Amino acid sequence: MRDAVIVQAVRSPIGKRAGMLAGVHPADLSAQVLQGLATAASLDPTLVDDVVWGCVGQVGEQTFDIGRTAVLSAGWPESVPGTTVDRQCGSSQQAISFAAASVIAGHGDVVVAGGVESMSRVPMGSSYGDQVPIGTLYEKRYGPGMPNQGLGAEEIARRWSLSRTDLDAYAVRSHQRAAAAVEAGAFERQLVEIETPDGTVRADEGIRPESTVETLAGLKTPFQADGVVSAGNASQISDGSAAVLITTSEVAAAHGWTPLVRVHTAVVAGSDPNIMLTGPIPATTKALERSGLSLEDIGAFEVNEAFASVPLAWQAEFGVPEERLNPLGGAIALGHPLGGSGARIATTLVHHMVDNGIRYGLQTMCEGGGQANATIFELLA
Repeated sequence: MRDAVIVQAVRSPIGKRAGMLAGVHPADLSAQVLQGLATAASLDPTLVDDVVWGCVGQVGEQTFDIGRTAVLSAGWPESVPGTTVDRQCGSSQQAISFAAASVIAGHGDVVVAGGVESMSRVPMGSSYGDQVPIGTLYEKRYGPGMPNQGLGAEEIARRWSLSRTDLDAYAVRSHQRAAAAVEAGAFERQLVEIETPDGTVRADEGIRPESTVETLAGLKTPFQADGVVSAGNASQISDGSAAVLITTSEVAAAHGWTPLVRVHTAVVAGSDPNIMLTGPIPATTKALERSGLSLEDIGAFEVNEAFASVPLAWQAEFGVPEERLNPLGGAIALGHPLGGSGARIATTLVHHMVDNGIRYGLQTMCEGGGQANATIFELLA
């Protein structure tokens, strides 16, 4: 029986809005990550059957099938195809699922999955501008206007009785954990240096270990005047890209690659599109049921920190110990380059599992429209 294994995973540093990666075209950013993946895996790109690339803002510089443009920009053979996926924030996690399914089905032997988002150059919402991407039937069911993620995060905080201090304390912890990970060298093997017009970027830009609950408490709550969600306890607007190399155990052996993890289980779930951020809860339940594993079997959980209320509500539902949830920090500290975040999280999780001998790891993330992917990896290295 064919399986799906990850033999290498890399990512760019995550740049903050208008930061050091802002001068790099998203196709070029993607290309440098693809080149870094090939180098890290000793991959001959002629072997690649497809590249599945996540991107949310498919407009302007990120349109024209950026998955294919990235391949050509990387200097890979013209015979290597590429396609672009949009499952909102879960786009590149979905790309991993598609790639894994492809090699298991025998549609290809070697598939690259990943994604990109340059939010400095293609601001969030650019794909629809002043147009509303929902019609009368949707509005008849859910009410007029686009759902607001910030209000969804506020509603989650209300339902799970999360205070402003709870959210700010979580955000501080994210920065502290990310800073500790940098200090320990936990990200070194996964990072690809990115060449920009202003120099080489070698490290994530958004980590602020000096953050305190007291300083974050002074920030405004833009979604509700008396709310609890602020820029300090939400994910950062970012630029970044990540990629993983997926094949089968048999093909890996034939090419001398050592698999790091197996894609054990991959699911997607739907949830209330107005709140839209609670999807990781049913997605996690679904993944555990499909896998036959229990919460206790999972040694590390990555729940995307779109807003601090999301992982905190998830944790309240599942009772996972604090030390197993986002152990290296998350999007609040590192940043959230939408279409690249799923593969970035996978890269971080896979290397953390390898470095610490963790047999099973689970990642999940909320997505626009009320959805969530959940993926369980099994350690092989």
